[in-house]
Amino acid sequence: MAHKTFISYKYSEAQDLRDSIIKALGDDAQYYKGETSDSPDLTDTTTENIKKNLKDMIWGTSVTIVIISPNMTKSKWIDWEIEYSLKEITRSDKVSRSNGVVGVAMKYNGGYSWLKTKTKKPDGHASVLIDDSKLYPIIVNNRWNQKPQKYYCEECKTIDALTGSYISLIEEEDFLSNPQKYIDNAYEKSQNISGYEISKTE
Repeated sequence: MAHKTFISYKYSEAQDLRDSIIKALGDDAQYYKGETSDSPDLTDTTTENIKKNLKDMIWGTSVTIVIISPNMTKSKWIDWEIEYSLKEITRSDKVSRSNGVVGVAMKYNGGYSWLKTKTKKPDGHASVLIDDSKLYPIIVNNRWNQKPQKYYCEECKTIDALTGSYISLIEEEDFLSNPQKYIDNAYEKSQNISGYEISKTE
């Protein structure tokens, strides 16, 4: 089932990946409600006008895709867009529920070492350490927040990367190979939002 989506990203470094995601959506791209390469340039307009346009795009969507890029935290808008996505907003007696949110980690300089370090636990399970300084607090606070936390390995306390966090981080290639899988996962978590300790503000 297709879901209406919005992509939050830093224009100066992630517009190519945004275009690749829209292309990967295939026929489901018709449900994409965010900016495209043909969208009007709002750079020189007022803050309130930008917010109004963003609200109009986000309201009514059910999944927000956040492109995690090296300098994303320098954006003036991404954290605000995530915060707005997580709110329940009423318009004309219609309510837009909290969106599911999925982070897509951008490949940079041939890999993801700018964001994550992969190690192995003594029992052989893989472990990934994320550099939280590259993320907004609203993303960090919505990771590993399942309640109660469930482990797929009780012995080493390994948490499922897709269900253990409300905002999962997926590598670019994995997401582009099967975007519907990760969009569906984010949507399903939004339908079970009570199963997560959600942080809706910075």
